[in-house]
Amino acid sequence: MKTGGQLIVEALEANGVERIYSVPGESYLAVLDALHDSKIRNIVCRQEGGAAMMADCEGRLTGRPGICFVTRGPGATNASAGVHIARQDSNPMILFVGQVARGNQEREAFQEVDYRAFYGSTAKWVVEIDDAARIPELVTRAFATATSGRPGPVVVALPEDMLRDTVEAPAALPFTPVETWPGPAEMAEVERLLGEAKRPFVILGGTRWTESAVKAMCGALERWALPVGCSFRRQALCDQLHSSYAGDVGIGVNPKLGRYIKEADLVLLVGCRFGEMPSSDYTLLKSPYPDQKLVHVFPDPEELGRVYRPTVAVNATPAAFAHAFAETAPSTTPVWANRTEELHQSYLEWSAPPEKGVGDVHMGKVMAWLETELPEDVIICNGAGNFATWVHRFHRFRRFNTQAAPTSGSMGYGLPAGVAAKTMFPDREVVVWAGDGDFLMHGQEFATAVQHGAPIVVVILDNGIYGTIRMHQEREYPGRVSGTSLQNPDFAAYARAFGGHGETVATTDEFAPAFERARASGMPTIVHVKLDPEAITPTKSLSEIRSGR
Repeated sequence: MKTGGQLIVEALEANGVERIYSVPGESYLAVLDALHDSKIRNIVCRQEGGAAMMADCEGRLTGRPGICFVTRGPGATNASAGVHIARQDSNPMILFVGQVARGNQEREAFQEVDYRAFYGSTAKWVVEIDDAARIPELVTRAFATATSGRPGPVVVALPEDMLRDTVEAPAALPFTPVETWPGPAEMAEVERLLGEAKRPFVILGGTRWTESAVKAMCGALERWALPVGCSFRRQALCDQLHSSYAGDVGIGVNPKLGRYIKEADLVLLVGCRFGEMPSSDYTLLKSPYPDQKLVHVFPDPEELGRVYRPTVAVNATPAAFAHAFAETAPSTTPVWANRTEELHQSYLEWSAPPEKGVGDVHMGKVMAWLETELPEDVIICNGAGNFATWVHRFHRFRRFNTQAAPTSGSMGYGLPAGVAAKTMFPDREVVVWAGDGDFLMHGQEFATAVQHGAPIVVVILDNGIYGTIRMHQEREYPGRVSGTSLQNPDFAAYARAFGGHGETVATTDEFAPAFERARASGMPTIVHVKLDPEAITPTKSLSEIRSGR
């Protein structure tokens, strides 16, 4: 006989869970008690949104569901930001939510929420476990649902009295991962279309990749001399110094690359949905009928034909397709080989940091220095804002699993992701890239980094404004500033207040020694970079945007 709380923890252990991210609550005290005797590590966080984002990052970097526990009501609603990210980014995640006692439901009891209604449009599945004896069955099903087809979040509600029930139940068994492979006929059709093409292009994105699959795909791209781009914030799916790499297909795409994709006669879209941001508002590929012939490879058949009508729809995981594609080769040198070389050269030029800038800190020089100093396996985490452009455009991702950034564009993601990444990979360097507005969305999780010994380096670009919104505001309503100015703390002092290390950078020359001291401290660190608000983009100042230049 075991309690529901014990059965929850045993089901997690059976499914290979090593850590969870949580904010404690009285609604799941029985689970916390069972964790006391478990080897599962509990990363205790400061806000449920940050905890959910950490769980999303674990799913993003491992392909296995990240696990988050929160309490009912405000705990669950706070966590919704992380659930939304997991949904839009197709990352496996399971959110366990404490629920009011079964006998009090439907009375709007203290902090009661109808989780099926609240999460119905963002989660893949929402279930409330009313019978503790069914915990092994339903928890393992949650793992299967979160990882199958298009991965995503599952929400499991746990009535607090159910967790205290003592029942007999079968031992939990682990879920069985499902890999969907392309058929021979589909691969033959892909080869036929490539044989007829003159201007093909490959776009890699989405989840359900593996390191071996990325290696296999890159080998095939080299044999076919195929130009390739990575979808928005999926840049770690191809070594960006690979001879076929043409650039990231995201916000602010290289104009030369954008034109090439529009004029391509064949696009292989592998693993991603290619939504509004990477498609440049559905102009690179028109929805629902692209101008190009389209081979769309995706693990969930419900997505095939949903936004784009493909010439060939391949229901397969990107990992399986990559290994199948690696078995193919062109019979002669492809006619597009020279164009592939030209596109790669264009990428190298596009990704070279600018030598000049506005203000006392020139970010181009900062990026050039970082590119010589950071190891190839460094994990870069960021949230959303104009500050992220410096990483997306000028950092050349070289290895698989080195990027954790929300394709959903959610602010505040970088710091929680950095804590999770360092917890998962303690021997790898983790750098969080943040804006001032972005950082303070979940800045309290710096305390989590200190408490759990996660020596990340957080670089905050502080320009005193919500930069992206100010940029749009100056473009649409020049000179009419409204609601976009910020009053910020001394972020280096903020780091020290939590028991970390802090550095302040006011000039370009101060950055390198400050960053080196941050790394050498062995502590969670904030490098506070005071950036001129005029330095809003790598190519245009705020004044130039305001004047329409």
